[in-house]
Amino acid sequence: MLMLLTLAVGEAHAQAIQYEQADSLQVMQLLSEARGLTNETNWMLHFGRRLRGIPYVAKTLEKNEQEQLVVNLRQLDCTTFVESVLALALCRQNGQYQFKDYCEYLRKIRYREGTIGYPTRLHYFSEWIADNTRMGFVRELQGPNPPFTRIQTLQTDYMTQHVSQYPMLVRNPSWVEEISSMEQALCGQKVRYIPKESIRNTRLFRQTIHNGDIIAITTSKKGLDTSHIGIAVWHKDGLHLLNASQIRKKVVEEPMTLYTYMQKHPSQVGIRIVSVVRN
Repeated sequence: MLMLLTLAVGEAHAQAIQYEQADSLQVMQLLSEARGLTNETNWMLHFGRRLRGIPYVAKTLEKNEQEQLVVNLRQLDCTTFVESVLALALCRQNGQYQFKDYCEYLRKIRYREGTIGYPTRLHYFSEWIADNTRMGFVRELQGPNPPFTRIQTLQTDYMTQHVSQYPMLVRNPSWVEEISSMEQALCGQKVRYIPKESIRNTRLFRQTIHNGDIIAITTSKKGLDTSHIGIAVWHKDGLHLLNASQIRKKVVEEPMTLYTYMQKHPSQVGIRIVSVVRN
């Protein structure tokens, strides 16, 4: 059954949260289980693995006439997977165990300055990184060099050049101008990344990238900055990706190394690394 909950935002505003009872029950169960674990637990890895097997479904945030905070742990894409895991991790590391706490973190993670609206949703992951860094939730690694040997100059206009792919933009054309302004603000920014051909199972890489870091895959597709995100997991044979996989149609810990995975995708250029800030 679809449910709505009102979330207080500041002193004068309230926002509806869309979810099903199964979502709130799962959040409460996951946080209750984690409450009994040591504080040294890697929460991104822990919660990411607890969500394995959940079906991959795209565009779960695009179905409403007006933007609402959608909580859906029954269906995940690569972005909502990482956002959900981060919200759970922040709840546990800050000792907050209520569903409303999870929703509050998810709102701040997903929307620019926590303001719910389609134009303020953090559609491009570069803006997502910047806003979540401002919130103190994450920080992006820009060194050492090596392995961060390449520079990406952002050229973002994919959404405004492909409006037909975004149902809510089609229904609300007045938002296109706001999206365009956001894209232009990103254009020209430079970020360092690790080229995919240099990914190695070495001490340098293991000291640079850690379990639970967020991996953002850079792309050569025109108008985009990144094309996929997931969570870093080291195995004996190298770096792997815990992700909501469109190919495998569910959340999985990829059995192949990230290096092998990326060789199968010509448009994937390299990786940006984002660490979650621990208290």
